[in-house]
Amino acid sequence: MALTAEVKDELARIKVTRTSCRKAEVSATLRFSGGLHIISGRVVIEAELDDEAAAARLRQAITELYGHTSDLIVVQAGGLRKNNRYVVRVVRDGESLARQTGLLDSRGRPVRGLAPEVVSAGVAEAEAVWRGAFLAHGSLTEPGRSMALEVTCPGPEAALALVGAARRLGVQAKSREVRGVDRVVVRDGEAIGEILRRMGAVRTREVWEERRARREVRGTANRLANFDDANLRRSARAAVAAGARVQRAFEILGEDVPEHLRQAGELRLAHKQASLEELGQLAEPPLSKDAVAGRIRRLLSTADKRALEVGVPDTESGLSPDLLDL
Repeated sequence: MALTAEVKDELARIKVTRTSCRKAEVSATLRFSGGLHIISGRVVIEAELDDEAAAARLRQAITELYGHTSDLIVVQAGGLRKNNRYVVRVVRDGESLARQTGLLDSRGRPVRGLAPEVVSAGVAEAEAVWRGAFLAHGSLTEPGRSMALEVTCPGPEAALALVGAARRLGVQAKSREVRGVDRVVVRDGEAIGEILRRMGAVRTREVWEERRARREVRGTANRLANFDDANLRRSARAAVAAGARVQRAFEILGEDVPEHLRQAGELRLAHKQASLEELGQLAEPPLSKDAVAGRIRRLLSTADKRALEVGVPDTESGLSPDLLDL
């Protein structure tokens, strides 16, 4: 089961006893899943959901909290729709329910965002708002570079209300418009985990956090492996370049090479893939890494100075451009 479906299935089965929270959830679910329609002059409420348990939860709440009956219409999958859709419809008492849930104000005008009493309520109601909004139109992607918890909104007012509810929960959410559709998005990994916990998706949060941790460990391991591999390649190329320059230095200087510099150069030629530290251990007597590097550096600089004096190519003359960059 995809993470989004897991979250919705878990949220749809949470037991909530506080009436104000149940009302806030119903209000948000209706607002974010479709809301009001005018059919033949009558106010009809339709909420389209993609989870059967969520639709059953909404119908039960409408009956228990407001005393209205509702119909359930199943829209079979087909065409662009991969899964069934569940439409909860209230026809006979649509206008009454719309007023009770804040979809209409006291004068019968549509409310574009959420009802004022829901917006100004407490933290528990803010959690219920997010639960209802996610059940209506939420999605959760797998942990990774583009991970996100997202809710599609019916308009900018509803999006801002949802952002405000997230702020009351201590979570930073952002509202944005993509191709004419308003969305509220949470991208930070810690914030996603917190909003899941606040909504009540505790079990799914654990699954998501486990996958996130596994992904981060794998990513770190890959980065370290790539880093080590790049360092090894770079070290090998540097050793090849140094060996070629030492060979040219011996050609330039001939017999005029101080013995201690000759020893360091011959070690470099004899062990082309070895590190400077390994060369130092092979020397007689053993030398430090810095001592080996210093001797090779003086050998090359002496040869380059001699090449300039006599007008012959220096120690870098035979190197390819990629080795010169080192």
